Amino acid sequence: MTLRFGIFDHMEREPGVPLDRMLEERLVFLEEADRLGFYAYHLSEHHQVPLCLTPSQNVFLAAAAQRTRRIGLGGLVYLLPFYHPVRLIEEICVVDALSGGRLQLGVGRGISPLEHEFWGLPPAEAQARFDETLAIVLRGLTQDTLSHDGRFYRFHELPMELTPKQRPYPPFWYAGNVEHAARLGMHFIGSRTLRRLPEDVATYRRLWAEALANGTAVNAHVAEPLIGTARHLYLADTDAEAEATARKAWQTYHLNYAKRGSPPPAAGPSFGGDYDLAKKTESIIAGSPETVLAYLRRYAGTGANYFVGAFQWGDLTAAQQLRSLQLFGTEVMPRLAQPAGATATAAD
Repeated sequence: MTLRFGIFDHMEREPGVPLDRMLEERLVFLEEADRLGFYAYHLSEHHQVPLCLTPSQNVFLAAAAQRTRRIGLGGLVYLLPFYHPVRLIEEICVVDALSGGRLQLGVGRGISPLEHEFWGLPPAEAQARFDETLAIVLRGLTQDTLSHDGRFYRFHELPMELTPKQRPYPPFWYAGNVEHAARLGMHFIGSRTLRRLPEDVATYRRLWAEALANGTAVNAHVAEPLIGTARHLYLADTDAEAEATARKAWQTYHLNYAKRGSPPPAAGPSFGGDYDLAKKTESIIAGSPETVLAYLRRYAGTGANYFVGAFQWGDLTAAQQLRSLQLFGTEVMPRLAQPAGATATAAD
């Protein structure tokens, strides 16, 4: 089974770095990720918090589309309750065209009640708003006119002048809940440890098959569903160097994450500031290329076919992020096709 690689990005505030410089450095980072052959780049959405400085994801993705040529680009996730569905449909079509058909559509309802309240959205309505917006978006991407009479939105024969380049629409992604993702028939990114991941893979594939049979799979048009997990990564020449840098950066990440306004879930202690606990629960993988390669060889045996690394987090500098990405792309990704213990070639 082929293992593909993606990138997840919160676009956190970098201490002392102006926004314009930070965005340009990230575009340079994406140019390198594109060159190295990463499958997709997934950009988070949060509001009024230092965890995310690109809350309007499509603005940045449109810029990224002009600086890259192959890598998929998308939100993980678009917080559907925060969007007018018709505006989102239009933006999807434009960014998909600008990228030459590389847009990826991660969708979710938003897990921070405070962010909903900031915008005057009752958190209790989040699931209902998600369901209605998703239904409208799916119809609007595939129909010439849009009519809808629902709880939150009403349209009558609204002309749909724009269509996505990818037909019937770009692939959809869901994060966090494997059963919900599979029942929707979307690609999935979770956070399970290596011990629990095979269980998720089996559950996902069973429910995905049911969704296909029932005609309810949103991604019925994709050749192969993708399922995997996301991990914070930091690679350096030695384990000691990687550990020392990652341990410090984790504290900044924890502070940025905590300002979302929602406490860490009981089952997710890795979101605390305890680096050692985060490492134990596999929320962070830090080490030399050999150490990370060993982890990913175990990962490849779980049945998952997608792995997502967060290379940009905490107070890691742009140079550190780029070096970590390059080590992963040149010394880890190409060697996963080799059996453990194989002799590296010059291509490595």
